Amino acid sequence: MAPGNNGFDVRLPNEQAVLARMRGTQDRIADAITTFAGTMQFVYIHAAWFTVWIAFNEGLFGHSAVWDPYPFGLLTMIVSLEAIFLSTFVMVSQNRQAMREKVRADLDFETNIRSEVWSAHIGHALGVDPQQVEQEVQTLLAQNQAKMSGAEQSSP
Repeated sequence: MAPGNNGFDVRLPNEQAVLARMRGTQDRIADAITTFAGTMQFVYIHAAWFTVWIAFNEGLFGHSAVWDPYPFGLLTMIVSLEAIFLSTFVMVSQNRQAMREKVRADLDFETNIRSEVWSAHIGHALGVDPQQVEQEVQTLLAQNQAKMSGAEQSSP
């Protein structure tokens, strides 16, 4: 039945709507940083930044321009801190991805249960023998498993 028809709605929640409700400002920031850190633009910016930093601190623009002489202790500290923060942002994003996968799995499970119940009721209404159907399903599953096993064995 359609929504609003006696208040009965059999539709599943929209995955994107569920995920959007779970996502806060901090999650959006972490995702944005992780997304940018995974681009070539991020690599190019860092390569340019390191090149300029090292060029200045090797004295290529005069000795007075040196502020972090070799072995570049300040640069090392900044890069280490950046690595700590970036790894944390990556872990936050991975945790969110795991949460998204759990929501998807829960919705898939609910869909499968609904389909199974509806199929059983429709089959009963049509007079279908559930044992015969299950036997055919088991046969098809066994054939499919055999094909998959054969394909796995033939793969190098």
